[in-house]
Amino acid sequence: MGNAWWNLTLRFLLELAALLGIGMAGWSFSSGSWHWILALGLPFIAAVLWGTFAVPGDPSRSGRAPVPVPGMVRLVLELVILLAGAAGFHVAGYAVAGITIAMLIAVSYALSLSRLGWLMRQ
Repeated sequence: MGNAWWNLTLRFLLELAALLGIGMAGWSFSSGSWHWILALGLPFIAAVLWGTFAVPGDPSRSGRAPVPVPGMVRLVLELVILLAGAAGFHVAGYAVAGITIAMLIAVSYALSLSRLGWLMRQ
């Protein structure tokens, strides 16, 4: 079920929500011109990290890995970015959205146990 179209769609939407939440946190934790710098810069950095560090042959991605990393490193990176996004919603004053996103992250990973096992073996 980890690579079912609906779970891949959910993961993609969670990735987008994470970038939005990280941007919202950047905006909330700053003032003046730093609002824009952090609101745009932090999600950009997260997206670059997400796209750059990958496990070669990951069936849920293109299989390409610009910077190959072990599966556990990739798993931690994913969880940090996704949960930072959920936390970003929370600190920006959208606690219900943050909690809902965190729960959807847990559901997505619970339905991706085969992928989690694959990542841990890499």
